[in-house]
Amino acid sequence: MTLAFASVGVARAQDAATQPVASAEPVVAVDLLPEGQQVSDTVIQLAGWVVASRDSEGYPFAIMDKAAAQILVFGGDGRLRGAAPVLIGSATGDHIAPGIAGLALREIPGRDRTTPAGRFVGGFGPSTDAGRVLWVDYDSAISIHPTATGVPAEKRPERLASPSPDDNRVTHGCINVAPEFYEQILRSTFERGGVFYVLPDEATLAETFPEFAQSRAHAEPEDGAGARPDRQ
Repeated sequence: MTLAFASVGVARAQDAATQPVASAEPVVAVDLLPEGQQVSDTVIQLAGWVVASRDSEGYPFAIMDKAAAQILVFGGDGRLRGAAPVLIGSATGDHIAPGIAGLALREIPGRDRTTPAGRFVGGFGPSTDAGRVLWVDYDSAISIHPTATGVPAEKRPERLASPSPDDNRVTHGCINVAPEFYEQILRSTFERGGVFYVLPDEATLAETFPEFAQSRAHAEPEDGAGARPDRQ
């Protein structure tokens, strides 16, 4: 099963953590990933590192793999709560264009419709055009919300449902998920905020997550191995 790999990695990290956060109630992970689609080793290792190092400081966290168009969501106790496909920015890249948060969607140049990479602290808050959204990075107007359907020609629901991640780049930068995943997993998990880790397209892991990259490098020899407009 796809999520079994992630669960094993995080379980090992929990064993290594000196003061794990107690789980309030049992959680059954929701797996919406296409059949046969795997979670990368990098995502598994990053999740384990977040728990072991307590990088999220006990808050829930999510990891987004842009290459695979996936999101994995973890509770504050480090337990996997769910995984699902995502739609992301139509442009490849990890940058945040200066002043982009103040632009209307139609004004954002195609090259700047990126989903930026990095570590972000976010939570629910208002937007001027999409109601209350789950902000990943308020300053760059990047949020997670249910799949937008305002432009039928974009075929966002169809792209999200396809088994391949190759057609999942279509948004202006925001991250779209299936409405049921948003309501069942994201809304409850991040009601009090959390930390979001977005893997890079072009930047290195050392540039994006330097502490994780350093920890990973050391482990390899041992292991052998107001409100803003929403960029929907």
